[in-house]
Amino acid sequence: MTMLRRFAVGVTAVMLGSALVVAPATTAFAAYSCTIDISGSTNYMYAGYYAGTTVQPSSSSVSSAGIEAQCLLRARGYNPGTVDGVFGSNSQDAAKAFQRRMNSAYSAGLTVDGKVGPRTWPYLRDLDYYDD
Repeated sequence: MTMLRRFAVGVTAVMLGSALVVAPATTAFAAYSCTIDISGSTNYMYAGYYAGTTVQPSSSSVSSAGIEAQCLLRARGYNPGTVDGVFGSNSQDAAKAFQRRMNSAYSAGLTVDGKVGPRTWPYLRDLDYYDD
C-alpha cells in the first residue's frame, strides 16, 4: 500500500469514527416545539404528542409521553429544561415542584416523586387545577 493510500485510509477512518461519536450526541439534544391546545369539552390541555393519562415518561429514552409532559410542565410555568422527550433530572424536578403545588393548593395527595403517571397526568392536563 502506498503512503498516500495509507494516509487516505487513515483519514477516512478518523473521520468516520468522529462522525459516530458526534452523531448520537447531537440527536440527544433535539428540541421539540410545544403548541398547547385546549379541549373545550374536557378543559384539558394537549401538546399533540400524547393524549393519554396513563403512560409514565421514560428517564432514559425519548418518548411521546415525555415530550407531552415536558410541554405541559413548561406551559404551567415549571421549567423541565430542554423539551427533548427524555424525562431526566430537570423534568423530574419540575414534576416534583408541580406535584408539591397540587398537594398544597388542591390536597391532591400526589406522591412527590417526579414521575408523571396515572395520578399526576389529570392534574397536569386539567385547567381546573391551574396555578395562579
